Amino acid sequence: MLIVLAVACEQGGNMTEKKAADAGVKESDLRVATFAGGCFWCTESDFEKVPGVVKVISGYTGGHTQNPSYDDVSFGTTGHIEAVQVYYDPAKITYSDLLDYFWRHVDPTDPGGQFSDRGAPYRSAIFYHDEEQKILAEQSRKALAQSGKFNKPIVTDILPLTKFYPAEEYHQDYYRKHELKYTFYRKRSGRDQFLRKTWGDEMEKSVPKKKAAFTKPDDATLRKTLTPLQYKVTQEGGTEPAYNNEYWDNKKEGIYVDIVSGEPLFSSIDKYDSETGWPSFTRPLEQNNIVLKDDWSFFIKRTEVRSKQGDAHLGHVFDDGPKPTGLRYCMNSAALRFIPKEDLEKEGYGQYLTLFEKR
Repeated sequence: MLIVLAVACEQGGNMTEKKAADAGVKESDLRVATFAGGCFWCTESDFEKVPGVVKVISGYTGGHTQNPSYDDVSFGTTGHIEAVQVYYDPAKITYSDLLDYFWRHVDPTDPGGQFSDRGAPYRSAIFYHDEEQKILAEQSRKALAQSGKFNKPIVTDILPLTKFYPAEEYHQDYYRKHELKYTFYRKRSGRDQFLRKTWGDEMEKSVPKKKAAFTKPDDATLRKTLTPLQYKVTQEGGTEPAYNNEYWDNKKEGIYVDIVSGEPLFSSIDKYDSETGWPSFTRPLEQNNIVLKDDWSFFIKRTEVRSKQGDAHLGHVFDDGPKPTGLRYCMNSAALRFIPKEDLEKEGYGQYLTLFEKR
């Protein structure tokens, strides 16, 4: 079945907004993923169990016909695949987590469908919305292939998302509306039997644990834990000396987190030498952890960069950076903590390891 990441679904918007409100998060803060894993009744049911997932919508994507019906898709005349869009809170679960979960709920070696559902409309696939999702999906698929879990090739497609059409209302939340029929169908499909045989106790690990919230300590704690320079930069909007700071020429692989809250901010993959003497990046690692504010402190308008949860001053962003973004996030080393690639797992940032797989 397909899981597609998207910013919003054209239909079901009111329901998504309500679900987001119930989950204590703004709809605008949600992200969307799209996966295909055979019967969308099953894929929807599986993903709605995941902490951090707010809403899952069954539908069709990847075809050439507008507004396809269930019958059209099932007959294979439209080129569409049964898929689901997963709306999730990135503060609680990452796209990489969703990819790991996806692999443990499909047969990625079957090119002809999934379990008892046969034909192209039921094949497995991942639909990406941007280059970052594409890279993460490809790295995840490569890691699975190299894991030795399967003795057959991994054939799950990784495709660009085009148009997603929500399925008829009858198919939404089918596993809840028609519990007996769904239970009978799922048991006869062979899906769970295959997954248990393949993954065993690892199935329990496939539901990502809820992540601890990143928070800002009180001022007394900050004064004890931060150096005078770190406090001046993050709490008073100061600036450290150029070429005389910890990370301006750091070339190691890893990520940079907020020194105050620990929330992930930037990756070495996006770091470059801006010849300014401060660590510079073309884009954030997690856009939702960045807040931009107008800054007139030098009588000219600049754009300040702050961390969302830590509310720490990080630096400024300028529009004189290199491709592909054209941006230069010029940061203070004193506002950051670097976590090298080899320490990501033990530091609680293991979901970012896939970023550093050799392409």
